[in-house]
Parts: sequence; C-alpha cells; structure tokens
Amino acid sequence: MSTSGSQREGSLEAPTRHPINWQDPEFYNEEQLFEELERVYDICHGCRRCVSLCNAFPTLFDLVDESETFEVDGVAKQDYWKVVDHCYLCDLCYLVKCPYVPPHDWNVDFPHLMLRAKAVHFKKHGTSVRNKILSSTDAVGKLASIPVMVNMVNTANKMPVFRKALQAFGVHENAKVPEYHSKTLRKAFKPSADVTAKAGEKTSGKVAIFATCYGNYNEPHLGDDLQAVFEHNDIAIRLVDKERCCGMPKLELGDIEAVAKAKEVNIPALAKLVDEGWDIIAPVPSCVLMFKQELPLMFPDDEQVQKVKEAMYDPFEYLMLRHKDNLLRTDFNKSLGKIAYQVACHQRVQKIGLKTRDVLQLIPDTEVEAIERCSGHDGTYAVKKEFHEVSMKIVKPVVRKVKELKADHYTSDCAMAGRHIENAMDDGSETTHPITLLRQAYGI
Repeated sequence: MSTSGSQREGSLEAPTRHPINWQDPEFYNEEQLFEELERVYDICHGCRRCVSLCNAFPTLFDLVDESETFEVDGVAKQDYWKVVDHCYLCDLCYLVKCPYVPPHDWNVDFPHLMLRAKAVHFKKHGTSVRNKILSSTDAVGKLASIPVMVNMVNTANKMPVFRKALQAFGVHENAKVPEYHSKTLRKAFKPSADVTAKAGEKTSGKVAIFATCYGNYNEPHLGDDLQAVFEHNDIAIRLVDKERCCGMPKLELGDIEAVAKAKEVNIPALAKLVDEGWDIIAPVPSCVLMFKQELPLMFPDDEQVQKVKEAMYDPFEYLMLRHKDNLLRTDFNKSLGKIAYQVACHQRVQKIGLKTRDVLQLIPDTEVEAIERCSGHDGTYAVKKEFHEVSMKIVKPVVRKVKELKADHYTSDCAMAGRHIENAMDDGSETTHPITLLRQAYGI
C-alpha cells in the first residue's frame, strides 16, 4: 500500500471524480488492472468501513481472512473477480463511507475501479445469454408489451412451473419480476395543453420526461402521476421525442460500447430539448444519475452531454426548487399518515439531499421516516439466481425498519427497490411510489 497520504486518515476536501478513461487502450490492460485491484483491495482491507454496504466488501474480507497470509497478497488473483461480481455500482462506498477518495493521495474510487474490471472482463470474455437479455431492457420491453404477448408473459411469470424453468436459465424463482403493459407510457401520454409555463430561479417550468424502460413498459402509471402532479403545479410537461435505454444496465455489465451507442441516440434528442428551453426529468433515479454523472465522466469533452447534465433533474428535486420560488402548490386535501421512505442509492449519490422527504413533509399530518440503507436490488442483481439470496439479506434491515415503524405507506423513488422491499415484506402489503403518494395527497 502506498504511504504517501498516511499523514492523514481522510481527505478534508469534498470528493471529486476523475473522468472514466474508457477509450484509452490501457484501460483494458489486465495486468495493470490487477495491480490497481491489489492496491485498492489492500487499502479496503486495512479500513473495512464499507463492510455493511453490500456483499462486495464482505466477499473481499472473507477472501483475505481465509488466505494463508491474512493479507491481500494471499488471495488468488482469479478470486478478485468474486468481489467484482458483487459490486452493482451503487456508489455509496465512494460518497458515504470511504475516507480515501480523491483528492486524497490514495485516490480510491472503488465503484469506477469495479466498472473498469467489469469492462475488462466483458471485452475479454463477453457475458452470458441471460445477462445480455436482462440488460437489454428496451428489446425485452418492446417484445413483452406486444398486446398478444403481454398477458402470456405476466401470467407465466406468476406460475411456479415456469419460474422453475426460468431459474434454470438463471433467474431466481422467488425474485420479484416486473409486469409489462401493452398500454405503455409512450402510447398513452398526451402532452400538456393550456399550461402557461412560469420560470423559477433555476427551473423553466417546462419539463420533458425521459420515460425510461421501466417507466415506459413496467409501471407507466408513474408517468401519468408525474404529469398530473406537475400540471397541477402549472408546469408544462411532455415526453422526449426519441429515447433508448439510458445505458445503466449495460454499464453495470461492463458493456461500455453499448452505453456509448445509447448515448448517441439519447443525447442529441435531449440536447435539442434543452436548447428549446425544456428541463429534463426521469422517474427512475438510476437513469437520472446516468445523465448527471456517468455519461459526463465518460464524455467530459462532449458539450451536449454536459448541457444535458445541467438540465437533468430528479422529479422531487425539481419540485423542491419550485417550492423555494413559491411556485409549488400546497393545497393538499388528504394527509398520508406515517411514511417509511427508503432512500434510493442512486438518488443519494446525486448529492441533492432528501428532497422527496422534504416535499412529502409539506403535506399536513404526514410524517416521513427516511431509511438510508440499500435495498440490494440493483435492477438485475436481485433477480439473478446466484445473487438473489444475498440481495434478500441486504434488504433485511430496511424491511425490519418498515415493520417497526408500522407505517401507513412504504415507498422508494426507485420503483424496483420498492418492489424488492415488497417482496421481502412477505405479508401481502404493497409499496406505493412517492409521486403516486403526492398525487393522492393533492386529490387529483
């Protein structure tokens, strides 16, 4: 381990992120990768603050503790991949726990090192058919939402016999898989009419929704609820004309070229809207983060990418900005009681604060208890046969807290995390998305 920064345990400066140098051939140099993995694994072994975040760190520490030397040099290099497999790029270690992130001399960026490792492995070995299908959310959504297919798919996904067969393919039989809808958000959506946009200090009052694969095919009601709430607050709203998957599922797989291809479709369409005066929102935190953080770090010199970054908002971040300008209506006609609110990882790392909690707490006689623990879902991690049981272990503290609170509602901005919590609750209760709760409180 380098000792150049050992005079101080952690950095006093705010964390900073270096660009992802994925277009440099040396990025894929496996020998250099393993040198960096050993260096960072050794730092993590000496610290161990992140042991409670996900299963990547317990996997690493077990490998070290079970080695002959009780140090990282005793761990077989091939076992390094076991740590990589358990990282789902939630980013919490970087922004919440690690004291050695840049600008510290030790320059530890664990998530992006894991991304590099995934990219090296993908380039050298490819991936399984299952992983390709699970990460092809656009293609699967288009196929499964065809009217003649949708009922068959949804019915089959609830049949034990089919789920047993699906488990042989690598999807755990007890994992919660999303339903599909033939009436997708893009088919059902009608742009705002007779809404006069009023600009705030940082918001234009004109919003385009990046529907996302999940919001379009799996829970299109989220877009409907967003439209109802935003129009109630005199915000003009429309859909992005053209979109492809944001690229996060492929990023988590290490398929960076596929991310770049999706960017070439999405960024020009989004940048055009920004030029026309529209702000951009998306109902899934991971998709917002993709445009706010990952693409800007992958393409730091692309002006259009940076332009979209500045215009991209989390929905509740946007509403709170409107509230600060006295542009958010508070004519709520229904209280919501106690809400157990799981704060999505990819929303936490946007560094915007707990805006969803802040908006919901504007509702009279409503109490919001924030639970800042990962759900362990990660889009595909929780449905994979080899990781599902681990994901259920990760979500246990969240479920325990929800049950202790005896809340009237439990919710998460990440709809997939909400469904995973619902699955782990195992009591027949259902999660309700925060934007749906807000619509209920308005009575619209």
